[in-house]
Amino acid sequence: MSSHPLALAEATLLKPYALDSGSLDRVFGQILTHQVDYADLYFQYSRSEGWSLEEGVVKAGSFHIEQGVGVRAISGEKTAFAYSDDIQLASLEQAALATRAIGRAGQNGQQQILLRQSPEVPRLYVPHDPLATLKDAEKVSLLERLERFAKGMDPRVTQVMASLAGEYELVLVARSDGHLSADIRPLVRVSIQVIAEEGGVREQGSAGGGGRFGYEYFTDAMLQDYARKAVDQAVTNLAARPAPAGTMTVVLGSGWPGILLHEAIGHGLEGDFNRKGTSAFAGRIGERVAARGVTVLDDGTIANRRGSLNQDDEGNPTRCTTLIEDGILKGYLQDSLNARLMGMPLTGNGRRESFAHIPLPRMTNTYMLGGERDPAEIIASVDHGLYAVNFGGGQVDITSGKFVFSAAEAWLIEKGRLLYPVKGATLIGNGPDVLTRVSMIGNDMALDPGVGVCGKEGQSVPVGVGLPTLRIDGLTVGGTA
Repeated sequence: MSSHPLALAEATLLKPYALDSGSLDRVFGQILTHQVDYADLYFQYSRSEGWSLEEGVVKAGSFHIEQGVGVRAISGEKTAFAYSDDIQLASLEQAALATRAIGRAGQNGQQQILLRQSPEVPRLYVPHDPLATLKDAEKVSLLERLERFAKGMDPRVTQVMASLAGEYELVLVARSDGHLSADIRPLVRVSIQVIAEEGGVREQGSAGGGGRFGYEYFTDAMLQDYARKAVDQAVTNLAARPAPAGTMTVVLGSGWPGILLHEAIGHGLEGDFNRKGTSAFAGRIGERVAARGVTVLDDGTIANRRGSLNQDDEGNPTRCTTLIEDGILKGYLQDSLNARLMGMPLTGNGRRESFAHIPLPRMTNTYMLGGERDPAEIIASVDHGLYAVNFGGGQVDITSGKFVFSAAEAWLIEKGRLLYPVKGATLIGNGPDVLTRVSMIGNDMALDPGVGVCGKEGQSVPVGVGLPTLRIDGLTVGGTA
């Protein structure tokens, strides 16, 4: 069978159900008998698996296959949506009848849609099935090695939990403007969590990574790196003291701490929130919203990254979008609906969790560009403050921009030196405000290892984040001391 995305999508999602371009044209014709501005069909086939190991035993294994089609019609600001896990012409026509009710009858008349293959887009990842890159016994062996590496690194490690997940996804997008395109999307991830114990105190650490490739990416060297990071975090927290509280200078580490940028800033720059005027950034394009030197990008075109896509879920190529440049707000992230209603450029950020969900403007890989300062110089510049190396969970209010994040690993800084690790630290602030407090930007910008998941309106999608070491002045720290 052909590995070309469109040929494979047609063979998998259309031909088994006696569908072809003529059938899709018929469905569009039924929708467009009413006055609608746009319609699309989103076909999806996905196959996923998950393996987890605890104390040398495979505790859980799962395998899931899902397929279906979502039918959407848009009229003005209104969206009608229906979906079915039965890819048959009768189901498609039933969904079409449900969605066309959003528009007034008898306006457009029957229209002929000539579906045509979209221009070829760059392939950011190999279009293969990652689940087939290792045999089942080899997947279990991978987890066993990961556990063995972690337990051999420190005698205080008492428990190890390791997991492996993979997904093969095939999508086909047909639109009422004649566009027809497809994408094959591999995705894998390895995670490890360890518990260390000493003197009756128990602490945990976690690590992992992944992206759009096969399981062969996880070499023993990579697994050892994950194990070492998880163990180091747990052991470091064994010696941690209660975190101080108050307003102080905070230094964010590079890489995964970019999740703060994603949550506190990125969501506020999504088109729907700004079109509705509910974002703290609404109507501020061209204004200074951050300190000089702060440049924030959203880039869905980085090869093999977890948040990257050859095309978004509306069939549009992803791109690198400058959101903030040298502190000036330049634009928002747009799907087709919000771009049209706001009269702004399309950015290829229409994303959905599955065929059963409507597209929303969502981030891909969101990160801040690096500066010129050495990270050691940044820490040395702080008289009293907190160094947040890694983050756990967090929350943000899009309307106000207020956020709360918990630090999974943090250190107290005194007179330019890391004094001791602390636990229980939370960072409290306001997204638009925190960017204005950036006073030093490191030269060590790093992307996260490939573990991010973003939630919005009940939908989850894989994303990437990135950050250089940052000094932020006057940030509120909630502590336990």
